[in-house]
Amino acid sequence: MKDPGESGDVSTIKVLLVDDQELLRQGLRKMLEIEDGIEVVGEAADGAEALLVAAECHPDVALVDARMPRMNGVELISRLSARHPGVAAIVLSTFDEDDYIFGALRGGAVGYLLKDCTPEELVDAVRRAGRGETVLASPVAARLVAELRRTPAEPSVPRDAERLSAREAQVARLIATGASNREIAARLLITEGTVKNHVSSLLRKYGLRDRTRLALHLKHTPEP
Repeated sequence: MKDPGESGDVSTIKVLLVDDQELLRQGLRKMLEIEDGIEVVGEAADGAEALLVAAECHPDVALVDARMPRMNGVELISRLSARHPGVAAIVLSTFDEDDYIFGALRGGAVGYLLKDCTPEELVDAVRRAGRGETVLASPVAARLVAELRRTPAEPSVPRDAERLSAREAQVARLIATGASNREIAARLLITEGTVKNHVSSLLRKYGLRDRTRLALHLKHTPEP
């Protein structure tokens, strides 16, 4: 199951585990620590504790339970996004209820997995989130698409005053194909930081709140 990347020369993905069940945290730690390129740097039993631990251990990815005492996963992710925007949060939950799914994604989560996923799926999700990709369990993705189809469509193009630059249009086309920030940077010969800046600009111009909605929006609208 070890597959850190094609070259093997990749930075370690630091993971924070957030779940009120200690037994589950121990199991996740043991499963992830045998993987090359993944290090569990912290644990927390609820959202309030997770905010303190995140400030100390500076994780790249947070695996977050949806239901926890004191502060649930949805509220935690919103606060993590505000205080630690570099942390890619993945919900790992037993529940696939709309309030949790859409609340977490609106709050800034990059993924939502169910606890019946396989170890291989979880490890792959951590790696993909560490690369800046979005990770959704199949049932969750289907619910998200259905919800987007029910809601009023966003404008298909930005306002005249907010037209995309040539580079933004290139980034938008690659996002629509599902490319990660790293893949976009390699294709366009720019840094990942520059890609992130373009993604932020695209979110502002399209009036969208997160990359997941941006990717789905661009996938189902005419090329910019």
